[in-house]
Amino acid sequence: MTKPSDLPSLVGQEVGLSRWITIDQARIDAFARITEDEQFIHVDPERAKSTPFGGTIAHGFLTLSLASAMSYDAVAPLDGVVMGVNYGFDKLRFLAPVPAGSNIRGRFTLLSAEDKGGGRWLLKHELTVEIEGADKPALIAEWLSMQMVNV
Repeated sequence: MTKPSDLPSLVGQEVGLSRWITIDQARIDAFARITEDEQFIHVDPERAKSTPFGGTIAHGFLTLSLASAMSYDAVAPLDGVVMGVNYGFDKLRFLAPVPAGSNIRGRFTLLSAEDKGGGRWLLKHELTVEIEGADKPALIAEWLSMQMVNV
């Protein structure tokens, strides 16, 4: 656990690295069904072979949707945390496709920590989602969360 008073000293530092998560075709297909985005580049391996990707790829939003799981895995919770809520993104860029069968993980760097009073901390993390064996990350985001701690 991290003490809220220690947050300012962590700004600019890497604060977590998640486990690898496999993005297999079954996960991509399930995401396609639930979001009603069944574009062939995601769900039709034969047809997707003829694209520049050479096969199916994960939805960018599927990759992004795993950010919470990566964060729970990688970033130590604040001491006395009651809850945290997603506060949005200042920046989000999808940089490289995630081929079906790939492994991804999240790397977190604390960019800022604002004490908003009343036990509320606004945190901004840079999230880089890496693709195992790839030169470019799948995405980079500046992710905001509001953490509420007991005061």
